[in-house]
Amino acid sequence: MKRRFIQCDVFTAVPGRGNGLAVVVDGEGLDDAAMQRFATWTNLAETTFLLPPTDPSADYALRIFTTTRELPFAGHPTLGSCAAWLHTGGRPRDARTVRQECGVGIVEIDISGAVPAFVAPPTRISPLEPERLAEALAALRIAPGDVVRSARLVNGPVWDAIELSSAAAVLAADPTGASFPEERPIGLIGPHEAGAETDYEVRMIDIWHNIKEDPITGSLNAAIACWMRDEGRLRVSATVAQGTKIGRLGRVHIRAGDGDRVLIGGETQILIEGTLDY
Repeated sequence: MKRRFIQCDVFTAVPGRGNGLAVVVDGEGLDDAAMQRFATWTNLAETTFLLPPTDPSADYALRIFTTTRELPFAGHPTLGSCAAWLHTGGRPRDARTVRQECGVGIVEIDISGAVPAFVAPPTRISPLEPERLAEALAALRIAPGDVVRSARLVNGPVWDAIELSSAAAVLAADPTGASFPEERPIGLIGPHEAGAETDYEVRMIDIWHNIKEDPITGSLNAAIACWMRDEGRLRVSATVAQGTKIGRLGRVHIRAGDGDRVLIGGETQILIEGTLDY
């Protein structure tokens, strides 16, 4: 069957310098195994499949796969899939908001601003155990004196989040040779100096038997922003750089919305579009 296909780059203004995403626009009719096989074949961080919604309030449904498993939610697939849906003729019921149905429920994407921005899903915040924090610091060669605060954040994915004293400390973290017996996604954030192009530097380093650094991670940035909001530290707006250490130019735009809402935005570049037989 011929299906429409989009490959795009998310959270960047420069094509090829963001986080790549494959979107199968006509996902209906594919079973779980077929979706997983295709996501494994693309070998991108995530591949998504657009489907008719089952919730009448949603504009479309989305399934998100890594090369090995399905995810209930992820940030750059949300923005990239929304961009692909609009690009291929999707029309939201509300001209200002796209409503995406996915594993965590309905995620709203505000398309009325300078860049599209999804409403961060609820985040559970709890203390990060001292021994777990110590293990992360040792694995990343971070001096304990550089730590400002830490927490475990859950918004679908589970993050060991560590705020450091500076962006320079974030960029200096070195996971070379690190290994854990179980997968450990660690999120780092630190402020840039006043007057810098961006307000914060973020890195997501996933350590298991190997080491993987994600170019730009919308779900991590969403969780961190909710953590900041919960503690009264969230600015009205802020820009985050991510991917610097691995040669990307990721830019995540965070802004406080009405009430407790936090919006996570970024640009999407459409790189490839066409059809595939699958």
